[in-house]
Amino acid sequence: MSEIVTIGLDIAKSVFQVHGVDAAGQVVVTRQLKRGQMLKFFAALPPVLIGIEACGTAHHWGRQLQNLGHDVKLIPPIYVKPYVKRQKNDAADAEAICEAVTRPTMRFVEIKSVDQQAGGVLHKTRALLIKQRTMMFNAVRSHLAEFGLVTGTGVAQVVRMVDRLAKGDELDLPELARETLGVLARHIQELQDKLTRIDKQLTRWHYRNDVSNILETIPGVGVITASALASMVTNAQSFRSARHFAAWLGLVPRQNSSGGKTRLGKITKGGNRYLRQLLVVGATSVLRHVRAGSVKGFEWAKALLDRRPPKVVAVALANKMARIAWVVMTRGVEYERKELAIAA
Repeated sequence: MSEIVTIGLDIAKSVFQVHGVDAAGQVVVTRQLKRGQMLKFFAALPPVLIGIEACGTAHHWGRQLQNLGHDVKLIPPIYVKPYVKRQKNDAADAEAICEAVTRPTMRFVEIKSVDQQAGGVLHKTRALLIKQRTMMFNAVRSHLAEFGLVTGTGVAQVVRMVDRLAKGDELDLPELARETLGVLARHIQELQDKLTRIDKQLTRWHYRNDVSNILETIPGVGVITASALASMVTNAQSFRSARHFAAWLGLVPRQNSSGGKTRLGKITKGGNRYLRQLLVVGATSVLRHVRAGSVKGFEWAKALLDRRPPKVVAVALANKMARIAWVVMTRGVEYERKELAIAA
């Protein structure tokens, strides 16, 4: 049997598909492995190149296989799909991964550390709790409206009503409705307590991480955005330039060009939606101070506000902030005004 040099590994919860080829590209091994057989199988192999789709548990298995001396590359699933021949199944996926990982122009995902994944879990849990709290707010608001009790605009008005419901105020409601809405109100308060604890954990994680600390020096980037970037961007140097980083976040125009004619549309909205959302929210906050004239160095944004909608300007500023973040992460220095021009 020829020596295996490249393996495509299709991972799952309990059954894993292996597709290995030699230096000439000839198939050497195609087999399934159970979860308990994985490490034993790869420990018996000499160091090889292993390709894995960047999906659930990919970072865990990437670290495990790296510890055995293998060269592991994670590939975005969208880049594997063109190499799948005809029917889609585990064997075809493993073969496609094996072929894709050898392409010289292929783009890979950096393997995250355990600490970075832990920070990511904090952020995802926080986002989920916020979503649940918003659902509860909307439920309370709509149920109260059914009885003619209309809350004012803004979250603060709903919170005030929730507090009254949790205390058992009658609010001119039927007893059954009051008791049921009291359950929702107490659930909202529990969610808020959990969010407060997670925010404290995120703050502690932030101050323990050097990259997150220097990212906080960028205008519009606070503890939440800085810690999210530090936990979800494994290695900023894997991006060739600041523009490539902004493009990865989906903050560049979508292209539909042909025949030498360039057609640019709205932003692509590709990449990490959570990071993009945080950057746009931070940019919106900066623009509020730009309008008031309380910050300097953003004259271009103020001039752009005179001729473009505020949301368009917010996305443009978010793009700029992403580029600055790339410079800060790759150089390991705090933000300075001159970095704005360098990143641009």
